[in-house]
Amino acid sequence: MDNCLAPATAVGEALYAPAFDAICLANDGSVSESTLEAAFEDCWAHALDWVAERHGFTQAMLSEGWKVFEKMEVEPPMEGYDDLCELERIPGDLYLVTSGFRKLQASKIRALGIVAHFKETFIDAIDDKDRVRKRPRFEWIIQSNSLDPSAVVIVGDNEQSEIKAGNQLGLRTVQTMRPGATSASSATHRVNGLVELRALVDSLFETG
Repeated sequence: MDNCLAPATAVGEALYAPAFDAICLANDGSVSESTLEAAFEDCWAHALDWVAERHGFTQAMLSEGWKVFEKMEVEPPMEGYDDLCELERIPGDLYLVTSGFRKLQASKIRALGIVAHFKETFIDAIDDKDRVRKRPRFEWIIQSNSLDPSAVVIVGDNEQSEIKAGNQLGLRTVQTMRPGATSASSATHRVNGLVELRALVDSLFETG
């Protein structure tokens, strides 16, 4: 969802500010100011636990930021990319799988008003005790719906998340090249948005 159906920053930078402030207050000098700036930039594209590990957060920094993020919610409405209307034109059943804090991701889905476009929506919640993660979730969707893996396409922006999981399962993967995206060489296909995605699906499965 983030940076695929809506810019991660669509929630407003002010929403994340209290979490960033909490992380800064917990910093004991272990992380430099420049590293913190890079880490906060990464928070718009990656989960907090991934960011914390990548940028060397102390446990206190991660814990204090976590406390704020897990209570965070978006107040509707929220503006997605201007091609969201294409969701209803993409053939086949659509499933939404998004990673992040459960309450925050659920509020984004509500604020975007996109639930009706998907057969099912799933949150890979990093704050769940028994987190499922994307690869097992993809496997579950395929098995529980008796889907032919050759007819499944995984769409997303993140090479280290959904693209990686889809590739590991031997599925077609499509990277959405939204503004600021870094091209993933491991993706089977790349599209600039949902119009191109619909055309790609039409061509792959001759539905057009």
